[in-house]
Amino acid sequence: MTKRHEAKYKIDRRMGENIWGRPKSPVNKREYGPGQHGQRRKGKMSDFGTQLRAKQKLKGYYGSISEKQFRRYYAEAVRMKGDAGENLIGLLERRLDAVVYRAKFVPTVFAARQFVSHGHVKVNGKRVNIPSYSVKVGDVVEVKEASKQMTLVLEAAGLAERDVPDFLEVDHGKMASKFARIPGLADVPYPVQMEPNLVIEFYSR
Repeated sequence: MTKRHEAKYKIDRRMGENIWGRPKSPVNKREYGPGQHGQRRKGKMSDFGTQLRAKQKLKGYYGSISEKQFRRYYAEAVRMKGDAGENLIGLLERRLDAVVYRAKFVPTVFAARQFVSHGHVKVNGKRVNIPSYSVKVGDVVEVKEASKQMTLVLEAAGLAERDVPDFLEVDHGKMASKFARIPGLADVPYPVQMEPNLVIEFYSR
């Protein structure tokens, strides 16, 4: 498991928001940052601070994406036609680990990364173990036959705290999901407000 997994609750507290919508998040009890200075009153945040927080929140939501990798997503989003912020969301949601998480094959985005890395997932019938693999419209992502009875998988499908978004066509009986279309910001069921346009502003300074 990644180091980010160990610190996932600290991310929630630093942001002051329950960014994955988990019932056990410490923010549900304490809406301030971690550490001895976490409760200090905070002044008005600068534009840079607001943009940085938006970047940290969006990047943190998708688990262990490196800064270098996240910047590459920004660069690609800017090169594409249309709104760069919407493009950024579309690129992030096309990650294989994000699709596995959205389809409710696993309970968390951190588990999705590990699940893919350990070879439990197939794309169009072929095993893919790269979490950042970019899924295309029409691709079918499925759990490998031998992995369908894993406790992690069985528990995830029954989670009531989040729904499968409509840009995925999921059959939990077969543990398969078809990527129907590239989503925009409004299509993605984030538990908190994400501001990809602020992320674009942060990198384009």
